Amino acid sequence: MRHYGKVLIPTTFLCIAFSAAAQTPTPSKAPSKQAPSTAKAAPFDPALLQPATLRAKAPDVYEVKFVTTAGDFGIKVTRAWAPNGADRFYNLIRHHFYDGAAFFRVLSGFMAQFGLSPYPEVSRAWDMANIKDDPVVQHNHRGFVTYAKSQLPNSRTTQVFINYGNNENLDGDGFAPFGTVTNGMEVVDKLYGGYGEGAPGGRGPSQDLIGARGRAYLEQTFPKLDTIKSATLVTAAPASK
Repeated sequence: MRHYGKVLIPTTFLCIAFSAAAQTPTPSKAPSKQAPSTAKAAPFDPALLQPATLRAKAPDVYEVKFVTTAGDFGIKVTRAWAPNGADRFYNLIRHHFYDGAAFFRVLSGFMAQFGLSPYPEVSRAWDMANIKDDPVVQHNHRGFVTYAKSQLPNSRTTQVFINYGNNENLDGDGFAPFGTVTNGMEVVDKLYGGYGEGAPGGRGPSQDLIGARGRAYLEQTFPKLDTIKSATLVTAAPASK
């Protein structure tokens, strides 16, 4: 059962054989020429296939730069607001989880949601990688960034949304903001939202099909969606002496 959160509407063993008869030394052979490898590197960080290993503690405050097809914007995360959410976001950003992801649910006046991987194998790995809920200590006001979740407790995984309006009604449902857009909110405002609500309630993308088919599904069926080119941690400049 998938838990793609909707904002509430909801060893390999190496065996070496030794031959008892092969005791007489033999001349070494010239190394054989090997054909060049044709295997392609994964288009994503392989660490993303092991969610349980990505548990670094986030700094008290950190910033993230988003480069998107609509322009750039920045998010500042304050760990004290929602420690579990801030730590998860930090690890996802460090390993480029959001690179290539689409803003698949953009609802005017409400929010812009993203956080499903363009790679189905990565989506499968994170499908049940839930984190514990955080208390709500900030309001879901315009520009605040919050995890999507279901009505079940501890159901947050990788999806987040940016509030377009003052959505304090979400506070009581346990949606805990962990950061805020600090620059480029005008870019967030112009993310493509023409498809409206997602399926099955609307004609927009199905979260299940994004998880199963990834980028191919969105490019074929919803080509106007804006996407994230890169989401990276902003390294603070060294203090001047």
